[in-house]
Amino acid sequence: MSLPNCPKCNSTYVYEDQAMLICPECAYEWNPNEEIVDEDVLIIKDMSGKLLQEGDKVTLAKDLKVKGSSQVLKIGTKATIKRLVDGDHDIDCKVDGAGDMMLKSQFVKKASA
Repeated sequence: MSLPNCPKCNSTYVYEDQAMLICPECAYEWNPNEEIVDEDVLIIKDMSGKLLQEGDKVTLAKDLKVKGSSQVLKIGTKATIKRLVDGDHDIDCKVDGAGDMMLKSQFVKKASA
């Protein structure tokens, strides 16, 4: 029986220890019968609970003042998510008519396709 490669480092030197599989190169242990969950992946949801990913289109759900400027982004303004980051402003995106900005996910809705 062939064992799968390590999900963390893709090593082929995986060995079995009772019900667990162990990678000797990165010391990662996992149960092959359970779903592998990557702790490094950010899970960010919009204001209605829909999962957001890079490349998604979103719309603003309320008027937002731009810090350090007199500009106001109006409700319904569209943006494209460039990347998701860990922090207070967790969406790095390109806002139509305003350029690149960081937004909070609690103020956006995933746009319907």
